[in-house]
Formats: sequence, C-alpha cells, structure tokens
Amino acid sequence: MKYRNGVICIILISFLLILIQAQNSLGKPNASMKFSSIREENPRTGGQETLVLPYAFPSESMGTTFGVGGMRKGFYQDQLLFAGTLFGSADSAYGAVLGMWDLAVLPSSDRFYFSAIGSAGHYPRQRAYVEVPGHSPGIPAGSNDSDKDDYLEEEATDNWWEMKLEYVLPIGRMRDSGMATYKLKNGMLVSGASGGEQWNPLESGATVMVLRQFNRYQNYETDEGEVSGTIHPLEFGVLYNNTDFYSNPSTGSSQYLSVIHDFAWLESEETWTFLQFEGSKYFSFGSSDYARQRVVALNFWTGDAVSEESYVDENGNEITSHSPPFLEGAKLGGFYRLRAYPNNRFNDKSVIYTTAEYRYTPKWNPIGEVSWLKWLKMDWMQLVGFVEGGRVADEYSDLFSDWKGDIGFGFRAMMAGGVVRFDYAVSEEGSAGWVMFGQPF
Repeated sequence: MKYRNGVICIILISFLLILIQAQNSLGKPNASMKFSSIREENPRTGGQETLVLPYAFPSESMGTTFGVGGMRKGFYQDQLLFAGTLFGSADSAYGAVLGMWDLAVLPSSDRFYFSAIGSAGHYPRQRAYVEVPGHSPGIPAGSNDSDKDDYLEEEATDNWWEMKLEYVLPIGRMRDSGMATYKLKNGMLVSGASGGEQWNPLESGATVMVLRQFNRYQNYETDEGEVSGTIHPLEFGVLYNNTDFYSNPSTGSSQYLSVIHDFAWLESEETWTFLQFEGSKYFSFGSSDYARQRVVALNFWTGDAVSEESYVDENGNEITSHSPPFLEGAKLGGFYRLRAYPNNRFNDKSVIYTTAEYRYTPKWNPIGEVSWLKWLKMDWMQLVGFVEGGRVADEYSDLFSDWKGDIGFGFRAMMAGGVVRFDYAVSEEGSAGWVMFGQPF
C-alpha cells in the first residue's frame, strides 16, 4: 500500500486501509476509546454508516491491484464496526482481510469490548530488512547504519490475525458509561468532549486496559535457503486518553504503556519480551478567518527488547537470543513512524522516535460542497506539515545520537465520521507516500 508516483485515490481505497492498520500494530496504541459519533447532517441514522466501494492502487510489492471493500458501523451496537476486503493483481498477488471491532461482549455492561481481525495474502515482491542465510558478515541489515539496499525481496506468504479484549475503567469521563458520544457538525466536535481540560485519570479522559493475542507468519524462499518469521505473543497494555475528540484531537494528551511477551508457543522459536511507551500532546490555536481549526500535535515513542541476550561463540561470532524477530519489536519506517522510509526499514533491540505536526483545517471544502459527491460524506479536508526523527540501536544508551529524520506534508479528510490520510515525506534515502485510515497519533 505504498505509493511513490501518480495520483493518490484516497477515497477508493479507504476501506482497505481501515483493515491494514492492524497489520502494522506498532504504529498506534492497541487500546482505544470506545465511542459513537452522531453527525448533525444525518442524525436519524443514530451514528450508523455504510459504504461499499471498489478500489485500485499501484504497489511495489503487489503491482497494480484491484479490489472491493466495505464497512458497516453502528449495526447492532452504536460503536460496532464490521469491515472486509478482497483484492488481487495480475502479478499473482491476492488476499483477503476481515475484521470486527468493539463488540460489547456483556449485555449488562458497556465496559468489555472484543475485537478480531485476520488476513491471508500472497505477495510477489515482499520486502524484509533482515539477515539471510549465507550473508557476509558486516553491518546488520535493518540496523541504524545499514545500507538502504540491504534487504530481502522475494515471493512471500504473509498471514496474520489477532484478537483483543479491552476493559474501560469506571473512572474519569467514563465513570458513568464505558462509551463516549460525540456530536459533530461539519466534522467538528460540537459537544461530548471526553477530555482535554485537566490531566487527572480520576476526573477526566478514559483509561482502557487491553489484553491482546496476535499472530503473524511470513515465509521467503531464497537461493540461500528459507527465511521465515512466526510470532504468537501476548500484549498487556494500559491507555490513558485525555483528548477532547478521539478521532481528531485538538487539545489534551494520551499515554500508552504496554509489555509484549512471546512464550514460544507453537512455531515461535524462542521467548522474548518487548516493553514500550508512547505519549502524545495536542495544542489548539483555535479558528481563524480561513481555518476551522489549527492544531500542533506532538508524539513520542520508545521501546526496548528487555529480554535480549548477546554472547560471542567459540568462532568469534556474536549470537543474539531472546529477541523479537524482524516482524516485531523496535521498528521504524512505514505508515506511522519515519514515513519517508520503507515499511520496517530499521529494526533492532531498542528504539526512540518523535514527531511534530501542524494540522490546518480550512473552512474551504470543495469536495464536500459538490452535490453529486455528498454520498462521500466528506465533512472537511486538512493540510498537514510534519517533521520526524528517531533511530534504532542494539543498546538503549546509543539511541541519543545519529538520528534518522525526514520532513513531509499530508492531506487528510473526515469521511463518514472517520479520518483518511495521505502523507508524503522526504529523507536522505529518498521519499515515500502512504495512504492510511486515521490520524497517525
């Protein structure tokens, strides 16, 4: 789903992007606020939204791809979302994704929510920045100082699925209900702010605990042998979100702390543990003559494979054990972090990352004002400028020098109560564009 040239068809592929976000789970916290949004433009639906569309996009790993995706939100329960897609290309890429988010599992309670999503796919040119059998010793592929062309690109299978259970604590804004209700006009929050006034989990915002079990399998056939990665870890995390509007925050902050552990179940080869923390802060500069909203958004993320051990064997080779495979752990590059770089361009034991965005939402909304495009339910568009920096390292103490960085811009839109974005960034290694569902943080 990576774009380098040509026109980006944000509208046509938004459904696929809703689903793909779970595959890149380290991009955003895996716990979330539970809410329903009522648009003043369609109050009779009670927040229900249904869309089905075909899409097409060019991709380096798949070629020109065609598919159809659909979603239904608000059916049976206000916050419940179903979505799915089927896709294929002439380059022998094919796959399917199906997901369900935020099912309230107990009839007598609105605090326990279950989500599940899975995908099966085949890709003719799947890329991984990972060491391969027979590779000559030197700077490890994917490390901070590695060559940008040191990667494996082969025909590959990539299957993944996950399920999670979340619990909304009865404190703060969620003291009386586990689900917030936002009322929107032209895509902007009118009432129902869930936080932003004060940082106090007992009085404001939402605190959510998550237990997630996820699985992923990738397999590459190379001339030197087979390279594969399989994970079956558990994640336990706690999110405190004190923003005013979860989908498009303008004030407040959020913090997420989690630990991920693989018990070496099934095909997983060894145990490992990864600890991570993410924090975001938002500053509103209000409206202006030409803008509905102006926001500065800051984000910080760091993590460490605390279980990793290294030693030198009798032949002088450094051996590393109890570390996440190349599929997981301390990764940078792609949809969310260091967006000018390919997906998972950097990976190692430890990671640090920070970014700043300026989000400008003009009053002008050319698509939303076209009568025959009203069915797109595009409430606003947003112009974004951002800078990013960070690095990976084999020791946490080495993270504070020799950072990688990029600069970029984005175009985002509120459609049917959700944000769709296109981000383009430039770095010393080149440039990349990404289309995705939801703000990056």
